[in-house]
Amino acid sequence: MFFAFERIGRGRYRKALAGVAFLLTAMAAVSSSTAAPDPALSSGTITVVLDQAQVIKVPDGVATLVVGNPLIADISIQPGGLIVLTGKGYGVTNLVALDRGGQVLAQKVIQVQGPRDTLVVYRGVEKESYSCTPTCEQRITLGDSAAYFNAVLGQIGSRAGQAQGGAPASK
Repeated sequence: MFFAFERIGRGRYRKALAGVAFLLTAMAAVSSSTAAPDPALSSGTITVVLDQAQVIKVPDGVATLVVGNPLIADISIQPGGLIVLTGKGYGVTNLVALDRGGQVLAQKVIQVQGPRDTLVVYRGVEKESYSCTPTCEQRITLGDSAAYFNAVLGQIGSRAGQAQGGAPASK
């Protein structure tokens, strides 16, 4: 879901963000009541949200797992026939499960979608992302303007450095 705001007064901008945040929260509550797709490799397309993980059961006898494009999705193999699938970038790729003899046991499409709680603000060609659960706060996501992305990332790094007892992150 994308929104565009014109340059308006700071108070009106915050009121607009608050209204959109309420709308997004209401829509998330409605969409969360729908059934989630079956997280097994035996099902159809696997949908995962960008920067989120999903646990998936793999078929018995799997010796090799291949992700078509690891820039879109990545897997981590866990004990007990499980993998953790993480959305890394927008788009579609595939996952192939092979047995020891190289036979294909399963082949599924992986679709990575954007987060549902994100408000996108365009200021001309500049793009900023905000996570609105329940209030809108800065977040960085793929496609944000370089200046905005780097400023928010710098704040996150500085805060993490302070939390670990080290010096603030430098550029």
